[in-house]
Amino acid sequence: MRLTVKKTVFRVVGSLLAVIIVLIVAIYAWPLGSGSLRAAPAVTLDFAAATAEAGRVVAADTADQNVRPECRSQLLTHGKRTAKAVLLLHGYTSCPAGLAGLAKVYFDQGYNVWLPRAPRHGTTDPLAHTHVKAQELTTYANDGMNVAAGLGDDVGVAGISGGAVLATWLAGHRAPVVHHLLVLSPFYEPSTEQAPRFEVKPLIVLFGFRLLPDHIDDNGFSYSSLSQYLRIARNLDLDRKGPLSSIAVVTSAGDDFIDHQRAMRIPRQIADLDGIKLGVHELPKDLGIGHDIAEPTVLKDRAADLYKTYFDLYEGTRLT
Repeated sequence: MRLTVKKTVFRVVGSLLAVIIVLIVAIYAWPLGSGSLRAAPAVTLDFAAATAEAGRVVAADTADQNVRPECRSQLLTHGKRTAKAVLLLHGYTSCPAGLAGLAKVYFDQGYNVWLPRAPRHGTTDPLAHTHVKAQELTTYANDGMNVAAGLGDDVGVAGISGGAVLATWLAGHRAPVVHHLLVLSPFYEPSTEQAPRFEVKPLIVLFGFRLLPDHIDDNGFSYSSLSQYLRIARNLDLDRKGPLSSIAVVTSAGDDFIDHQRAMRIPRQIADLDGIKLGVHELPKDLGIGHDIAEPTVLKDRAADLYKTYFDLYEGTRLT
């Protein structure tokens, strides 16, 4: 009898181990490439059509009582198509207010600027961002580039955190129109302090495809939402040579949120392919600035100087 029980226990344990092994293999083998996350249909808009489309977005934000006033999409133009235009993409859980100061720097330098609000961001519902989908984000970025391309001749994109992932995505999938790329604190992958590397793919699969219930961490960040940006980061086009005139990356030594090696490696790969130099700037740790390196409430009296640095890196007039 005891031998039979032991055999039964061994069989059950063996079966459970086999199931666990199969699940682990399935998770690590799960394909993260997606045709829908690599689709970036270009729509050619002249200045009138571009401003009309941006105006429609701003009006929709203004009419929507769920959108916080400071978080409405922002269009800054000089009333005509300019020599230069830029698309600015804010980060996860942020909104256009976080890049408004940087937008003014571009505008004051003669740029037309389009700063759209990301889907499910900047609303009165503090949990709206937890429902964002990867394809919503790529569509938002692509639509934003369609508008920006109609605002000026020399067009580029700058983004922070998750917005930097979208900016990099555009540099590959909309290569013919993106001439400048600036990524601030790019969230291509979390730091090992946030998640050991062997956990990253399981997190993307289980939460990015919403196979597990969402988890909100102490910062109010949704695992499911963060995983949408990580899915997009696995669908960048890093082999497509474009007409980039400049590319730069800015990080902070005090940022324990992102993988700093990957934050450098991806822009460098793009720069090397295009045969241009990579601008690199790191904020020293003693500044006390972490991940949010463009937020005016974080930068305070350093904002003007840092915004000028970011602008010069974007234009390629400085490399450090």
